[in-house]
Amino acid sequence: MLRLAFLAIVIIVGWIELLPYIIPNKPKQLYSDDQLREIALSRGMSPVPKEYDRFLKLLDSKENPITKEKVALGRSLYFDTILSQDKTISCASCHMLKKNPHNKKQFLDDLTHPQAKTDCMVCHIKDESGSDRLSAAIGVGAKTAPNHLNTPTILNSALAKYRMWDGSLTSSKAAVAPMIHDKYKMNLSAQAVETRLKNNQRYQQTFEKTFSDGVTFENVCKALDVYQKTLLTRSAYDRFLEGDNAAMSAEAKRGFRNFIQLGCKGCHTGITVGGQTVQKFPTRNYNHIIDVTGIFSTQYIGRDVAAFDFNVKPYSRYPFENKGGFLGKNNEQLFRVPILRNVTKTSPYFHNGAVFDLREAVRIMGKYQLSMELTEIQIDEIVAFLKSLEGDVVEYKELQ
Repeated sequence: MLRLAFLAIVIIVGWIELLPYIIPNKPKQLYSDDQLREIALSRGMSPVPKEYDRFLKLLDSKENPITKEKVALGRSLYFDTILSQDKTISCASCHMLKKNPHNKKQFLDDLTHPQAKTDCMVCHIKDESGSDRLSAAIGVGAKTAPNHLNTPTILNSALAKYRMWDGSLTSSKAAVAPMIHDKYKMNLSAQAVETRLKNNQRYQQTFEKTFSDGVTFENVCKALDVYQKTLLTRSAYDRFLEGDNAAMSAEAKRGFRNFIQLGCKGCHTGITVGGQTVQKFPTRNYNHIIDVTGIFSTQYIGRDVAAFDFNVKPYSRYPFENKGGFLGKNNEQLFRVPILRNVTKTSPYFHNGAVFDLREAVRIMGKYQLSMELTEIQIDEIVAFLKSLEGDVVEYKELQ
């Protein structure tokens, strides 16, 4: 009897798991361009400003006013290896940008480097990604942190509410010091930073011209904070939101409709299309379906079985190997929702860079977050929409 009861439970659970495959998930309503815009704008999915005054209104602050001089100083520090312990990496080593005022080779900007032998990065390492295109960041001494975390893009991050994979920081300025101090990143103390910059005549003079109190670690953070704020991108998506119906292709608009109707916009929202909330991932697990050919078997079945890591408690359940064992905020699989602007250029995906293909990432999100097995056409359309988010950094002439 016990065996039959257990089998009945397994069958019921199995039917529940099959529901996403049985229930149609096609969007029921065709939105017009105006309706798409209206829905997006109502979710705070507004365009990145192209006008300098709107940019200031969005990001300027009394605590750290944006000035041309501060931006120039922050830009110089961003690309300079002086902020790392062994002077081998800069902020731009992990958050790559096209423009390097020092005209030096950036870290991993050499395709002969052993870490460059990965799918998309081989050809697209020079894309405007704001990331390093690696599964996990490499810091001083060519070391990778044990938690094996992927580098989020710095582009548009100043507009996000949360930073870091666990959402533990809530401002672009607050994110500067941990990057410099972390022993697996730049590994340099505040005092060492100040000493180096004071011993550098060019920097000492520039700081004195920019800040009344000259070289301080606080002012280093302020300069880098202001520079980060200028790293905003505009794309076809922004032009569409501003009323240009021809800016996005018909396929991208269908993808946008899917994005809205299937529920993607619930988490990927705001001007950054993400980065505004901390959410559980995955919300749905498929690795608890038991192989009923052996009632008391511990074998798990299904092509999307998440890898269990029995060395980490609570055991992680992801649709990929959780290399690094990171479990998000409070070890509860709570993650800062990634920014989707320029997402086509920021592979590999997820917190440990486990997935290199964007279509596969979309499929995983549909199944594990929305409980839907997306069709190939739906995935193609959503990817077309994501491509409409590709943009270049806005050049505000007042800051050049």
